[in-house]
Amino acid sequence: MTVPRMLIISFSPIASDARVLKQVRGFADDYAVTTCGFGPSPDPRVEHIELEAAQPGRLRRFMDEGLVRLGWFRLAYWAGPTVRAARSALTARRFDVVIANDLDTAGLAVAKFGGASVHCDLHEYWPQLHGENAKWMAHRSKLYSWMLRTYVRSAASVTTVSSRIAEEYQRVHGVHTRVVTNASPQRDLPVGAVSSPLRLVYSGAGDGERGLESLVEAAARTTTDVHLDLYLVSATREYLDGLQKLIDDESAPARICEPLPYNALVPKLNTYDVGVYQPKPINLNHAYALPNKVFDFVQARLALVIGPAEEMASVVHEHGIGVVTEDFSTHSLRLSFDALTAKDVHRYKEASDKATHALSAEVQQAGWERAVDAIAGVRR
Repeated sequence: MTVPRMLIISFSPIASDARVLKQVRGFADDYAVTTCGFGPSPDPRVEHIELEAAQPGRLRRFMDEGLVRLGWFRLAYWAGPTVRAARSALTARRFDVVIANDLDTAGLAVAKFGGASVHCDLHEYWPQLHGENAKWMAHRSKLYSWMLRTYVRSAASVTTVSSRIAEEYQRVHGVHTRVVTNASPQRDLPVGAVSSPLRLVYSGAGDGERGLESLVEAAARTTTDVHLDLYLVSATREYLDGLQKLIDDESAPARICEPLPYNALVPKLNTYDVGVYQPKPINLNHAYALPNKVFDFVQARLALVIGPAEEMASVVHEHGIGVVTEDFSTHSLRLSFDALTAKDVHRYKEASDKATHALSAEVQQAGWERAVDAIAGVRR
C-alpha cells in the first residue's frame, strides 16, 4: 500500500513552533511527510525544505503597502519574497494532502495544489491580527479578508485555536471552521508539594501586550509570600532592560530567566506552583486567546491565575484548576495573589493533574486526523 504524501508548510521556524510540531509528530508515522518552513528540519522522520527567512527592506515594505492601498491584493501576496521562495521550492512537487499553517501559506497551497487537497490551520484571527492599530486595520485587514474569500473558502477543511475565533471566521467570512486547541502533549509528571514562598511562573513572548508589567507589580505588592520567574522568548533587548528596571524599581521578588527549548519547558514548569498570565485584551485575538501556555501549565500540574479572557476563563472554571481575576488590572491580580493559600494551590494542582488527559494534544489531534484523513482517503 502506497503511503500518502503530505506537505506541512508554515512560514515559521517549524522546529520551535509548538503547534506545527504537533502536526509533524502526529502524522510522521502514517504519512510520508515533507515540511517546508524556516530553520532546520523539525524531525528526523521527515523530508525538510528549508526557506530563508526574508527580512524585507524599506523599499519592499513601501511597495507592499502601496499595492495593498491600491487594492491590488493578488499582486501584493504573490510578490512577497517568502511566498515566491516557497513557490519556487515546491515547483515540481506533488502531494496527496497539504496542511497550510496560517493565512500567509493558504494562498500558495490552494493555488498550487488545489483546494480539495488542502487543510488550512489558522493560528490567529487574521483580519484583526493587529486590531489595536488603526493604520494596520485600514490596509492589512482588507488584504487578509480578501485572502480568506479567495483561498481559504476553497480549502477542503479549516481549523483554528478557539471556539470564539472559529465563530468569527464563520460569521464574518463564511468560512466553516472547527477547533483544535493549542493543547500540549500529555506528560507523566508528579503533583509537586507547594513551596514557600509560592513559586509563580510565566513562560512565553516578552512584549508589552502580555501584561508582564502587571505580573511584576502584583508580585511586588501582594501580601502573599511569592517569587516570580519569567521565561521570555522573542523579547528585544530594549524590552528586557525596561522590564528589569521595573523589577529593580519595585524591589519585586522576580527574575528574568533564559528561555527554554520546548521539550524542556513543561518539566521545568513542574517545579513551580502557579502559572500566571493576564494578557491585555487589546484586540480580538487577545480577548479570545487560548494559548499554549495554559495547556503547558496544566501538563506541569500547576495552579493557574489568569485574566478574564473568555476562552481561558472557561477552561479554568470547567476544570477547577485555578483563579480568574476580576478584571485585567494590576489591582485585581494582586488581590488574587493575596487570596492564595497553600491549601488552595494544592487543590488546584490536583485538579490540573486530573485534567491532563482531557486537555492534552493527543485528544485534540483527532480533529486534525479526521480532516486530513478525509482528504487523503485514509481509514484508521
